[in-house]
Amino acid sequence: MSDNPEDFAAMFEASVQAKRLEQGALVEGRIVAIGPEVAFVDIGRKGEAVMDIAELKNANGEFEVAVGGLVQGIVVSTSGALTLSRKLAGAAASDRQFEAAFQSGLPVEGKVERAVKGGYEVRIGRRRAFCPLSQIDVRGTNTSAHEGHVYQFRIIEYKEGGANIVVSRRALLEDEQRANAGKLRDKIVPGAVMTGRVASVREFGAFVDLGAGVQGLLHISDMAWSRVSNPAEVVKVGEEIQVKVLRVDGEKQKISLGLKQLSGDPWSRVSEVYKIGQRLPGRVTRVAQFGAFVELEPGIEALAHASTFEPTGGSKGWSGQVAPGMTATFEILAIDTDQKRIAVALVPEGWARTEGASRARPGIVPGARLKGKVERHENFGVFVYLAPGRTGVIPLSETGIAKEGDLRRAFPVGADVEVVVLEIDPSGRRIRLSAKAVTEAREAEEVREWMDRNAPSADGPGTLADKLRAALKPQEK
Repeated sequence: MSDNPEDFAAMFEASVQAKRLEQGALVEGRIVAIGPEVAFVDIGRKGEAVMDIAELKNANGEFEVAVGGLVQGIVVSTSGALTLSRKLAGAAASDRQFEAAFQSGLPVEGKVERAVKGGYEVRIGRRRAFCPLSQIDVRGTNTSAHEGHVYQFRIIEYKEGGANIVVSRRALLEDEQRANAGKLRDKIVPGAVMTGRVASVREFGAFVDLGAGVQGLLHISDMAWSRVSNPAEVVKVGEEIQVKVLRVDGEKQKISLGLKQLSGDPWSRVSEVYKIGQRLPGRVTRVAQFGAFVELEPGIEALAHASTFEPTGGSKGWSGQVAPGMTATFEILAIDTDQKRIAVALVPEGWARTEGASRARPGIVPGARLKGKVERHENFGVFVYLAPGRTGVIPLSETGIAKEGDLRRAFPVGADVEVVVLEIDPSGRRIRLSAKAVTEAREAEEVREWMDRNAPSADGPGTLADKLRAALKPQEK
């Protein structure tokens, strides 16, 4: 026996610790090594305790604690090597161990025996416990779906020496979700492509579960390159889809997802496919006050402005010529790839529809005599539609109508009218027309025709009469 007081004190402390570390005792230690089957835990004694490595892994088989990490465990065996457990299982677990598990929050293994009012009866060891319905899972499930299953539970109430025990499976699932969510969020970065499951669909988009309870928003505008009016037509609840992470707001814990970004932007090839003057079929998707939106292909939408429609004089005006869902032929007027805009005009029925053909229009230049349609009336004159996007005005003085005359009756909306272009400003937007000039020109033509018909013959009337008599006189033999 050593006479050294320090050696005696160490031996005494070791003997006290050995007595304290009985089955059911709760200890904490640091993992110093992980072997093929067990992990070695330093709990501050000579020699390390051991723990099955399965207890260090989650449901996916991933280690939850690495070398150097702290773990809590309950002493389940003191014979031979000191054995610890993070999870109590089997009928061998004692009341003391269950009480220690309640105080430490360590999980216990239990079997769901049957559904009862308000929850489930669970067998843990030799005890019966109660699990409220809300604590069996993180989401609502069928009541009988859990009967007969063996789960890990956390004891949330331990009263009357174990006679009254309440357990929760949900608490452990939520802890697991939080742990997995931390790892998952490290992978959720802008540009990442992930697989998720549609959790819910709203009028503005869909929430997608990326795993571990982490959800992102797939906005309706990012579902497809074409216009989407109803998100439920694109994705369904429970459907597994691939999405691209667009933005991550760490402070607000918001994740923005995209579906259309996984395919190429159709606008990237617009300059190669579409040309000004080209005619092609399009489908009217919606009608607004300023024009009609036309889908040329999924993701490519053009605008037929109100000014490009020929006046009809009908009660609905230009909008009476189109309706959502209608398919017709349109001509491309302008293309702006930077702003992603295409201007088109409806090709009237009966006009040539050869693709790539340009509508034959007379040049709108000063002195040109053109045909147009009356668009509307103003106090200062009459507006005339000449071509898509080209409207001119006939000033009152150029209508040929007297001041007391009925301008609306003379030029009804939608009626054809012939005009002469008087002048155009440099921008080409202000075009001054004249209907009076057409009338004057027509009168001048009629005068010339009359004069041509009544001009005297170069031979004179007498000579002409002689020729007629000679023609009618019988010829001598």
